[in-house]
Amino acid sequence: MVPLGAIFRYAMCMELIFEVREAEEGGYVARALGQSIFTEAETWQELRENVREAASLHFEDAEVKPKLIQLHFVKDELIAIEAA
Repeated sequence: MVPLGAIFRYAMCMELIFEVREAEEGGYVARALGQSIFTEAETWQELRENVREAASLHFEDAEVKPKLIQLHFVKDELIAIEAA
């Protein structure tokens, strides 16, 4: 029988979520939610590669590693509203 703690630890680490935003100077910046992983890139394809590499290095010696990486793109937009 597998200890409940092992199942819980495994389930929590199955997916790593990165919040992705457009960088002010162009390209993209990404940060992992709940982890100290940050990366940036000029293109979306380069960002995908950098995120994989950063996650791999971050969890290199970890007992449990994420099985999926989710890139969550966030776009901030301000819309001016005329004062009434």
